[in-house]
Amino acid sequence: MEDQILNQMNPTIDDFALLLDESMNKMSLAEGRIVTGTVIAIENDFAIVDVGLKTEGRVPLKEFKSPTNKVLPGVGDEIEVFLDRVENSNGEAVLSREKAKREESWDILQKLHDDNVKVDGIISGRVKGGFTVELDGAIAFLPGSQVDVRPIRDIGSMLNVSQPFLILKMDKKRGNIVVSRRAVLEETRAEQRTELVDNLAEGQTVEGIVKNITDYGAFIDLGGIDGLLHVTDISWRRVTHPSDLLKLGQQVKVQIVKINPETKRVSLGMKQLEVDPWENIHTRYPINSKFKGIVTNITDYGAFVELEPGVEGLAHVSEMSWTKKNIHPGKIVSSSQETEVVILEIDVPKRRISLGMKQCIDNPWSAFAEKNPVGSVISGEVKNSTEFGLFIGLDGDVDGMVHTSDLDWNEKPEIAIESYKKGQVIEAKILDIDIEKERISLGVKQLAKDTRAKTSDLKKGSVVTCHIISVREGGIDVTIGENGTAASIRRADLSVDKSEQRPERFAVGEMVDARIMQIDTKGNKVTLSIKALQIAEEKEAVQQYGSADSGASLGDILGEALSRESNEVKEESEKKPKKSVKKDVSVKKEKKLDSEIKDDSEKKEVKKKVTKTKPSKVSD
Repeated sequence: MEDQILNQMNPTIDDFALLLDESMNKMSLAEGRIVTGTVIAIENDFAIVDVGLKTEGRVPLKEFKSPTNKVLPGVGDEIEVFLDRVENSNGEAVLSREKAKREESWDILQKLHDDNVKVDGIISGRVKGGFTVELDGAIAFLPGSQVDVRPIRDIGSMLNVSQPFLILKMDKKRGNIVVSRRAVLEETRAEQRTELVDNLAEGQTVEGIVKNITDYGAFIDLGGIDGLLHVTDISWRRVTHPSDLLKLGQQVKVQIVKINPETKRVSLGMKQLEVDPWENIHTRYPINSKFKGIVTNITDYGAFVELEPGVEGLAHVSEMSWTKKNIHPGKIVSSSQETEVVILEIDVPKRRISLGMKQCIDNPWSAFAEKNPVGSVISGEVKNSTEFGLFIGLDGDVDGMVHTSDLDWNEKPEIAIESYKKGQVIEAKILDIDIEKERISLGVKQLAKDTRAKTSDLKKGSVVTCHIISVREGGIDVTIGENGTAASIRRADLSVDKSEQRPERFAVGEMVDARIMQIDTKGNKVTLSIKALQIAEEKEAVQQYGSADSGASLGDILGEALSRESNEVKEESEKKPKKSVKKDVSVKKEKKLDSEIKDDSEKKEVKKKVTKTKPSKVSD
């Protein structure tokens, strides 16, 4: 009995080893976990905590503080701490209150995240790309895009304020938690939107606050639901940008224009609360009346002029100036300029007013016609030369045109126009003035006397001698007499024989005889024909040399005579000159001729008649 008691009082070495192993196992199992300890002292901003180990641990008092908890522990209080290590180099237990709270929070937050339940947190600071949020001991990340449904410049009012968040992502290994405030707001606003939209009606007038401004309009907060105030519904007048009339935070009165029951979107309007300025527009702005307005916008096709707020008209570029054509409207008027206009047309359904600016001043074409009647002589500068005439600058900033046919009586138009240069000052006679078409016809040749031969001196069917002045593919151009009338001979009228109807066989400067076929007294032009003259001479020769009984034509007679002469010339060229031998010539064409041409004088007379109609070169 005594031995047993002694053995109990004096344990062996094995007993001590066993006790030590049990103690160490307990301590090793406690590391990395939350343990309960007792505060035994407060020293130098540290709480001395006994967790049942051989040594105590030290925990900084700042770890017990948080935005939601300002109470510090006292001596004797039991607290939960996280045991990092049983003993450090100083022989103390390493404890952490923050890690203990984090471990507790992670377990709670994980369950809330799995159940998709909102958690309360506080935005405690700003970091790159977002903000830090304290979730009852755990630190989460709030991206900048998840702060609100729309970008917010200043979040000062949101700092250190408890508010709900939704956990989007958790990674315990990396210690990352991502939360969203926007998701909570959208869920809340969706519920509020449905309730508020049900209480709104189209045509209802409500008050709201300008929450955001864009290029196309402004978003108005109606107390939990946003409505869009489009830029075209802000005012009846032209609005360049919504910020010209609205400011952030401004309280405005708007009308519910439209509600989409499916998307719950609300369209708002401000101008609908004002009187439509287009009512009784015809009474206030009669057609052809003059008014003053402000140029609000300039385009390539005209300028917009505001007559009153909400009433705007277009002055087309064609109605802006009498004389300035094909130029940009910005060279006639400028933005914000006050100008006088005339009401030309009003289209109420399309809300369009056509304005005129040039109608406010005198028509320079009418003024020119009053000062310079038709027939008067004026002088002006050649502004431009074209293939069809000259444009002359005249008084009153108007232009007149001299057609090429009115440049010279005798010279060809394409040659006459070459003598005029841009900038040259010339005199001209006014031939016609068309005020509606804004045209003034001028003439230069009318200032000189017409020295051409008059067509009245000529008769249709008469034979004239012509001077060739031009050879072209379609015929030749001639003049009758020294200062004669211009005339032309078509290709088909150059000869009876088709093989001789070639203009190139004629030359400028030659003289030809032709018969007058047509006379244009208005244009002072004559059409001639050599062919008609040859036919007439043929008939005359038949009557003079032909026999009524023989049935032979002049062609037969002339052909035989020319053939005989050709043979004689050929024989003379091949042999020595011989005396001409008379041969009997018999001509056959339908019938044989009974008569013969024996006398050489008769043959030469016939040849003379034929060559009379052929061209012969003469000096000019």
